[in-house]
Amino acid sequence: MPIYMDRHDVSESVTAENVAQLHQEDLKIQTQFNCRGLTYWYDDIKKIAFCLIEAPDKESIHNMHSHAHGEVPNHILEVDEKIVTSFLGRIEDPVKSSSSDLNIISDPAQRTLMVVRFKTISLTGVQYSRSKSNMQQAINAIADLLIKYGGRLTEHKEGYLLISFKSAHKSLRCALELETLLTEKIAGSYHSNISVKIGLATGMPVVANKNFFEDTIKLANRLCFIDKSNIVISDEVHNLFITENLNAPFDKDKIHALPLSEENFLNKLIDFIEGEWYKPELKVDDFDLPLGMSKTQVYLKVMSLTGKSPNNFIREYRLNQALERINQNRYTISEIAYETGFNSQSYFSKCFQHRFNILPSDYIKS
Repeated sequence: MPIYMDRHDVSESVTAENVAQLHQEDLKIQTQFNCRGLTYWYDDIKKIAFCLIEAPDKESIHNMHSHAHGEVPNHILEVDEKIVTSFLGRIEDPVKSSSSDLNIISDPAQRTLMVVRFKTISLTGVQYSRSKSNMQQAINAIADLLIKYGGRLTEHKEGYLLISFKSAHKSLRCALELETLLTEKIAGSYHSNISVKIGLATGMPVVANKNFFEDTIKLANRLCFIDKSNIVISDEVHNLFITENLNAPFDKDKIHALPLSEENFLNKLIDFIEGEWYKPELKVDDFDLPLGMSKTQVYLKVMSLTGKSPNNFIREYRLNQALERINQNRYTISEIAYETGFNSQSYFSKCFQHRFNILPSDYIKS
């Protein structure tokens, strides 16, 4: 049977003990609805609970909760148990931590997610790490760091890592060491430099009409576009860091906390570009209405955040999309050029060589 995670936004009066009691009431009648309650998470500050349930469909979960205690979920999402484990660390109730009949679980489902994007820079140009031995060396070193800071590696591929943390403070400490590891220690094995961008965002696993941690992953990726620092964090991660560590210093020289207003602009900008980037006719003049700014304001804002003009930002976005397609080894150079918004293959090759110091044809051969 499929597995679902549901979300309950509960009232201020609900306690962790109340949630544990409701969980027990579900377990008493679950077989009547062909369900099996696996575990739950509860945030006593934000008053949000998440239940993980094996069930034939969403309606069965809704009916089980309704008959057990009347606390029906606000949202229900079908999930993959491996993905749940990779982000949240478990898919069943932990062992009881006290002699109480109730197994009160003090584990909010909110996680701080870290996206790491890196590429090697060598004398022959810029390319993603391809050597299995070198990549394995990097992954082994990163794995040791994650154990140290309680991080969970949820996804890794060429030049990309996605890591989940319970603690915002530990995620930032890990980010600082990870940047040093990649840019200094691992880079030595390549006899080159490594360009690193790290974005950290925090959020909940289930939000209305979204996939598992969708908005959080999206924001962490988008923060890697910011040019202020190699490590950029969302406004909420910054606030969590302060809450968790009232006396801990915040290294502003190495970590840039993006203000909420700039975070909102970044989301608007990328939302617009994601819907239009592949169109060859896209130009800066098209930005003003969707972003609610004049052409000059858009130019200044994009330059301030990304270090690139809007035109260069679009070109960079297209080239990164093109690079991903080349690495998939499923498209011709001509197909990639036109799919990514370039008017001709020759112009695409010229832009690619200017950006990566290597022709796309030579990159494929390498």
